[in-house]
Amino acid sequence: MTQTRPPYVLAVDGGGTRCRIALARGKDITRVETGSANVSSDFDQAIAEICRGLEQLALCSDLTLADLYDTPAYLGLAGMISPAIAKDLRAALPLNHMRIEDDRPAALKGALGDQDGAIAHCGTGSFLGCQINGTRQLIGGWGPRLGDAASAQWLGRQALSYTLDVVDGLLPASPLSAAILKDLDSAAGIVAFAGTATPSAFGRFAQDVTRQAHRGDPSAQALLQRGADYVSQSLNKLGWTPGMRLCLTGGVAANYAPYLPQALQQALTEPAGDPLSGALALAEEFATQTFAGGKDD
Repeated sequence: MTQTRPPYVLAVDGGGTRCRIALARGKDITRVETGSANVSSDFDQAIAEICRGLEQLALCSDLTLADLYDTPAYLGLAGMISPAIAKDLRAALPLNHMRIEDDRPAALKGALGDQDGAIAHCGTGSFLGCQINGTRQLIGGWGPRLGDAASAQWLGRQALSYTLDVVDGLLPASPLSAAILKDLDSAAGIVAFAGTATPSAFGRFAQDVTRQAHRGDPSAQALLQRGADYVSQSLNKLGWTPGMRLCLTGGVAANYAPYLPQALQQALTEPAGDPLSGALALAEEFATQTFAGGKDD
């Protein structure tokens, strides 16, 4: 017998910096926010943050935890890179009806809705996506050790590496290198910091890059140009063509705009929504499929 669909859906947008969870009943949306939920970097913490968010939702709504557990849920989670992780998530989470994907589809859906276009997301991590005639293609999102070019943590690491080259006399000093050496005291301080730094900790040095670039520092501008070149080349690989919209999302992405080719600058469009709104739209799609006789993914 087909189960009756609950009149609400859950959406989880889990990232390396924060986890946001929303409960939607029509246009009435309740949101809560907890800590980092990257399921590859720290699986147990991600589970704890999601469960803590569900408990907060129960407290600020008229639903019980049992009600929430039986609600159709879409989870877009950073670090969700394999079916094995999805299997472990299903075993660890108390939700009874869930679709689990990485965090990229929700961001793409939130920014573009159902329209054709592309997204360059450069936050703590990074990825690029393109949506053409309902088909999506994605690049990146492989994490800080092997990928995430043009992300905040990537930009911060590039700045630290550049500063060490300055110390070695390979590159000329600049306001950027001076600011980093003042912050971390010395080359030894840079190395010690990098040995234990999290992606978010690296990412704070992206602020030094963007600040000094805006002040005209050519070294900082060269780093932003390097990130913009990666974005441009990747979008071309994805099939972006002039005339298609382009959304820049994430804390550092807008800083690349002046360094992009003119055609990409002309295509820049404000996102229609954020990743959580995209996750809610995907939760609605999932709920419709599930309670029309489909199965959980």
